[in-house]
Amino acid sequence: MIRVLVTDDSEVFRKLLGNLLERDPEIRVTGQASSGEEAVERVLRQPDAFDVVTMDVQMPGMGGLEATRRLMGTAPLPIVVVSACWSPEEIDLTFRAMDAGAVEILPKPRDGEPLESYAQELTAKVRRAASVRVLLPAPRHRAPKRLPSLRSEELQVVAVGASTGGPQALKVLLPRLPAAFPLPILLVQHITPGFEEGFVDWLGTLTPLPVRLARGGEGLSSPGILVAPAGAHLEADGTGRTALSDAAPEHGVRPSVSVLFRSVARRYGNRGAAVLLSGMGRDGAEALGAIRQAGGTTFAQDEETSLIWGMPGEAVRLGTAEHVLPPEGIATVLSGMIDPKKTRKEEPQNSEVKQDGQYRDA
Repeated sequence: MIRVLVTDDSEVFRKLLGNLLERDPEIRVTGQASSGEEAVERVLRQPDAFDVVTMDVQMPGMGGLEATRRLMGTAPLPIVVVSACWSPEEIDLTFRAMDAGAVEILPKPRDGEPLESYAQELTAKVRRAASVRVLLPAPRHRAPKRLPSLRSEELQVVAVGASTGGPQALKVLLPRLPAAFPLPILLVQHITPGFEEGFVDWLGTLTPLPVRLARGGEGLSSPGILVAPAGAHLEADGTGRTALSDAAPEHGVRPSVSVLFRSVARRYGNRGAAVLLSGMGRDGAEALGAIRQAGGTTFAQDEETSLIWGMPGEAVRLGTAEHVLPPEGIATVLSGMIDPKKTRKEEPQNSEVKQDGQYRDA
């Protein structure tokens, strides 16, 4: 049984959310809180009473952002942010809460929106959150481990796929790529429609690299991060440009990491690299093998640092991931693969990487 604490300043919405959650026989709302203060107090008073907290971000007194920070610092447990996605301020607060440790986000239903499909998405996110292994901060001063030393003067593109736990991994990986990283990065992150622009803005706070939503027909010769829009597959087409597609979902999702990885294998072969980060399910795991078979370089996030080791774990099981590393290790190896002549000599201070964590080659 998944026990949920519902947090929102609206009694009406708390009741609605509770009713929708309890349509799932495996979920029970075992507590409600009308503010961030009350949510923190209830969890601290009964630390074993709840498996998941749903959290509004804008509430009188202590809002959801501060409540998330306090809970993750004192009594960590999975937090699902349920907020309005039509307010720029709420979107900003939502991604700051993700930055603080929330693991899933979901918009509040709009007036008149059918609740059947909303209830299914809500319960699915709470179920995913309940399966997350909440990670405490990594211990400092661990002895550096050996990383593979790779060089690929032909490397032209990096493809990245992620789902639940992906933002937390990206928060580690992206700041450790140098500001002069010269290659395009194509990113598929499973995200709820309505939050993609906020996600792009949040990524832009992590890295000096330009970040934008991908559009069809863009050339892939310039550096920067192109993010798949919600509801559209992102591909590299045969001419080295981006393509967006509304083809059927794969593994139940669109955009699909698998679609992206297969397109990179077809277009770039051994000149492509692919990274599979934290997420539930199998999206991208088998398709990672297409890039490896074509001579490209493939990475999967390691189990120790993954909130959910579903997608990367499946890649390891299938043997499609050549290197299994934490996000900071992946960033270090990718940076080392680039021909130094292709990058500027000036490097930002944040490009220095602590090589800690559990590293191993597959």
